[in-house]
Amino acid sequence: MDSDESYDVVVIGGGNAGFSAAITAAQSGAQVCLLEKAPFEDAGGNTFYTAAAFRCCFDGLQDLLPNLFQPDGTKGLPQDLVEKIEMAPYTEADFHADINRVTKGRADPMLADILVDNSREAVQWLMDNGAKFILSFNRQAFLVDDKYKFWGGMVMSMAGQGKELFEFHLNTARKYGVNIHFDSPAVDLITDPTTNGVVGVKAFRNGSLRTIGARGGVILACGGFQASQALRAQYLGPGWDLAHVRGSKYNTGDGHAMARKLGAKLEGNYSGCHSVAWDANSPILSGNRTLTNRYTKSGYPLGIMVNIEGRRFVDEGFDLRNFTYAIYGREILKQPQGIAFQIWDANGSRFLRQEEYADDVTANLRAGTLDQLANILVTRGLKDKSQFLETIAEFNAACKSFQEECPPGTRFDPTVKDGLSTQGTSKSLRVGKTNWAVPIERGPFQAVEVTCGITFTFGGLATTRSAEVVSEATFKKIEGLYCAGELLGGLFWDNYPGGSGLTMGTVMGRIAGREAVRRTKTRHTNDGST
Repeated sequence: MDSDESYDVVVIGGGNAGFSAAITAAQSGAQVCLLEKAPFEDAGGNTFYTAAAFRCCFDGLQDLLPNLFQPDGTKGLPQDLVEKIEMAPYTEADFHADINRVTKGRADPMLADILVDNSREAVQWLMDNGAKFILSFNRQAFLVDDKYKFWGGMVMSMAGQGKELFEFHLNTARKYGVNIHFDSPAVDLITDPTTNGVVGVKAFRNGSLRTIGARGGVILACGGFQASQALRAQYLGPGWDLAHVRGSKYNTGDGHAMARKLGAKLEGNYSGCHSVAWDANSPILSGNRTLTNRYTKSGYPLGIMVNIEGRRFVDEGFDLRNFTYAIYGREILKQPQGIAFQIWDANGSRFLRQEEYADDVTANLRAGTLDQLANILVTRGLKDKSQFLETIAEFNAACKSFQEECPPGTRFDPTVKDGLSTQGTSKSLRVGKTNWAVPIERGPFQAVEVTCGITFTFGGLATTRSAEVVSEATFKKIEGLYCAGELLGGLFWDNYPGGSGLTMGTVMGRIAGREAVRRTKTRHTNDGST
């Protein structure tokens, strides 16, 4: 193929998955080009906006300690802190159980196996290349009885969150000679007219269209379609064009479109997505590069959520936050005007993370009494003050009734599903709260207005175990075309275990990078070039 330039591997997309693919390929000695649609000042994909939490299997605290850092960059944890940490191992069986539970058994078993089996190796690869991981004390642990009790299986994140994860990938890629081009949107894949195999890509650079050859293959890692209002409404349904975009505004389904032109098979939950309770005062069309993930409002398990009619609409304590936060944005969007209020009393407020609920991050609405809080909420859209007060009165009564009936020793514990419920034998609610149900009665009271923030879409491309994109017509691989990251379809359905998206991005990115290099070497050998 005649081209303006040529490489062994071309990667489209500059987030965690794309950089994982590019770096892995470059570490094998391949010539690699990475094309990123966004200009440098807006680059990083969704990765930039994340809390950079990674879910992986591990054998307990001692397994992780040699690779952990403190937030200030110091290697290792002080012994007195280590002695205060309670952390259970997270086994392959645990990871599989969490995937099966939250996806209701719909996750592609092959993809689930790939994720679980390679999760620890993927995180270790990041660590070995200089990524600084810290324990998520602020997100995944509560101080109970003078012990930091970690919960939910996801215990680590990158120091500096998504911003630092992007910087790490960028610096590592440059170290290994990856040719990185920002403000260079890929617009089409180039194929061999005889085999239909992918041999390159057309991309704009500096205002001109260039053809870029790929001897080993092209890796699509350019995200979902969550930033396209039109595609959201088409696939997710009515009202989804009103959701706020949590991350990159450049994830508009380009990879889906390019692959579809070649007959790629679409796979997975096209009506599903990762969506969270998100600050109602956030930007609508893209994330904020200063506050990034801090617009998330994940403190609802410690209180309640009500809509503008003053009624609760979800079980806030159905499961640990890791396993519900990605679906409750959808439930908020279903409510009148697509907004809701999160409510706590003084007992619940003390557990809220300042990262998300500090006064310089969100508009906290506070009052000394529930009646006063209701008056404030009326000015923010609450339609029925009396219903709001009745909802809380009924909730409090149900909490107290259950506590009178529950077994001795049952107590509030935010680190486990504690069983404190509203659903007793003598009193229960139409919409119950399964865990952490304690009365909201001690002032001062606090509320935050939330809406739906969409993170990424679940529908994507079908692949083989080797990350090769599959043809809809033949159910065989499309030669030279690979996929990784949020463009991958079939793993997440309706929900996902928190932290598994970034892990799968690294896992599948590394597989795609290795396979593209292997194909490069095979083609060189077959052509007699080596």
